[in-house]
Amino acid sequence: MIRIGKISYWHVHADDYTRQALEHPGTELAAIWDEQPERGQAKAEQYGVPYYASLDEMLAQDGIDAVIVDAPTNIHREVMVKAAKAGKHIFTEKVVAPTAKEVSEILAAVREAGVKLTVSLPRLYDGYTQTIDRVLRDGKLGKLTMARVRLSHNGATANWLPPHFYSKEQCGGGALIDLGCHPMYLVRHFLGMPESVSANFGYVTGKEVEDNAVSVLRYADGAVGIVEAGFVNSHSPFSIELHGTEGTLLYGFPDEVPVVRYNGGSDQWEKLQLDDRLPFAFSQWVEHVNQGTDAVENIAAAVDLTKLMEASTISAAQGRAVRIDELAE
Repeated sequence: MIRIGKISYWHVHADDYTRQALEHPGTELAAIWDEQPERGQAKAEQYGVPYYASLDEMLAQDGIDAVIVDAPTNIHREVMVKAAKAGKHIFTEKVVAPTAKEVSEILAAVREAGVKLTVSLPRLYDGYTQTIDRVLRDGKLGKLTMARVRLSHNGATANWLPPHFYSKEQCGGGALIDLGCHPMYLVRHFLGMPESVSANFGYVTGKEVEDNAVSVLRYADGAVGIVEAGFVNSHSPFSIELHGTEGTLLYGFPDEVPVVRYNGGSDQWEKLQLDDRLPFAFSQWVEHVNQGTDAVENIAAAVDLTKLMEASTISAAQGRAVRIDELAE
């Protein structure tokens, strides 16, 4: 049984990961720490576990084997390095950290301690991604020339996001570094890493962080990736477009059914059966802890995600394309 200490309920999905820990037969929630004591105490009472006012004290407990991190993004490096040095395995919300340099410091601590790290990148494991991967393996789309992935909601205009999600200090940004993580790591999954990134941010509701964003990824072979995210859109479906020299695959608009059309095939759009999803990232993490294996692909995707986010943030601020190899690691 893996006994878990919960690091913060800052993130909107913190309770979701708590439920996964409670429902998984191989894990149990053992303790809670939160940078906001009142919130942490309330959650500890809700879940019937001890609350620790000191993170160091919680991490020093022999009865805790691992942690789930849902803390503000700007303290990820601090809390994860501490957890690793205390010998605790780590499951964390994305992004790992706001900068590539901070991610490198976290990974160094993880490697030195020999603990297991997995990052929540849920849409990599959904059925539609497995279906798309199958189509790409078949080669029916030819050479991919463009990938566009969009994810948005009305959290800012309908005022249901917590106020701290608009804190540039805590989040490192707005819609792109939060919601935009999902389309970003999917475009990277389909096309790989680009040479450079150009981003533009919009501020529809006047917050200090962007609530409307697009990032364009430029590839050496001429391909283009487009990542779109927003907090100011109603009824905007999650959507994926993959365009190649021989065909196109669409998913998500308006129905959550992938359709494909390619040269030499039908003259109509063909609906595809969704493949089964892979295990949730949390379950994969538990397996890595129990088997002593590493989440190699997951961590590589998470490292690249931070690089793409950091490059996008610099690009939007400076009004220029930013090469990935410019970033300090």
